[in-house]
Amino acid sequence: MPTDALVHVVDDDLAVRQALAFLLAADGLAVRVHESANAYLDAVTGPGGCIVTDVRMPEVDGIEFLRRLRQKGPMPPVIVMTGHADVPLAVEAMRAGAVHFIAKPFDDEVLLASVRSALAQAERSANLATQRDAARARLAALSERERQVLDRLVAGKANKVIGLDLGISPWTVEIYRADVMSKLQADSLPDLVRTALLAGQLEDGR
Repeated sequence: MPTDALVHVVDDDLAVRQALAFLLAADGLAVRVHESANAYLDAVTGPGGCIVTDVRMPEVDGIEFLRRLRQKGPMPPVIVMTGHADVPLAVEAMRAGAVHFIAKPFDDEVLLASVRSALAQAERSANLATQRDAARARLAALSERERQVLDRLVAGKANKVIGLDLGISPWTVEIYRADVMSKLQADSLPDLVRTALLAGQLEDGR
């Protein structure tokens, strides 16, 4: 099973960890348990999979755990459980980055549905990150002049206007445009724009 389908259970209560691990494994999910937030932070370096954690834990509680995950960089989807549910706590957890907030006691299917949703979100994020890295790599392969043409193309400028901006002929612009399309593996101008946006490095036609 891929890393992004792994469910991390973080809870200081051994019985809870075992019960959740059994429930998730019975649903066909890969599970890894951690006895504390610090244990997770020491053992896991990447954002893969999702996390199921309790908001009430010694040393580092669920809210602080979320904050530390955000400080480390891209964080996996986190489901927070609590036996002390109230609106302010739920709001605080969501603001800290939780994707779901579940009050104990909860129905098994409620948790499983939340986990499936979180894993689907993790998969989308992983796919997007892969696509973004590929787009940035292709963008980095452009020459300075090709990049100048690209910036103006995505700003909606016509070849003639781009030529005037750069002091080159519209025909030369068309040659650069073809080269840019080829290097970015774009079949159309909308594809070109999507790739540039995905790379997150547009320069607003400068």
